Amino acid sequence: MKYKKLFVEKKDHDLLMRNLSMLKNNHDGSLKKSLDKLNEELKTASIVDMDKMPVDVIRLNSTVHFTTSFKTDKTFQLVAPEKSNLAQNKISILTPMGLALFGYAEGDVIDWEFPIGTGTITILKVEQLVVVN
Repeated sequence: MKYKKLFVEKKDHDLLMRNLSMLKNNHDGSLKKSLDKLNEELKTASIVDMDKMPVDVIRLNSTVHFTTSFKTDKTFQLVAPEKSNLAQNKISILTPMGLALFGYAEGDVIDWEFPIGTGTITILKVEQLVVVN
C-alpha cells in the first residue's frame, strides 16, 4: 500500500458510513466480505479535509484504471449509488468492486476475493473529477 493506510476525504467518509450502516444486514457473500474488509481498513484510515487528500487516492467520483490477476483491464468512475450506470462505466461505491477500490492509491495492489477466486487488483491510474464553477 503506497501510503501505508487508506486516506478518506471527510465528506466521503460521512456518506460511506451512513450507507454502510444500511448495508450491515445484507446477506450477499461477496458484498459482506468487501464491507468487512473496508470496515477493518477504516479503523486505521486517515480521515482528512479535501485539501489534504493526495491526488492519486481513489474517492467518490474518481476515475480508476486497473487490471486484475485474471487479465481484466477496466476503467470505471466510482460514484454514489444513485449515479451508478454500467453502460457509462460508472460503478457504485457500494458494490464489492467499489468498496475494494475506495481509499487506495495509484500503484497499489489489492488482494481481493473475486467470484471466480482470490486474485489481485493493480491500480494503474487515478484521475479526479474537476468541477468548474
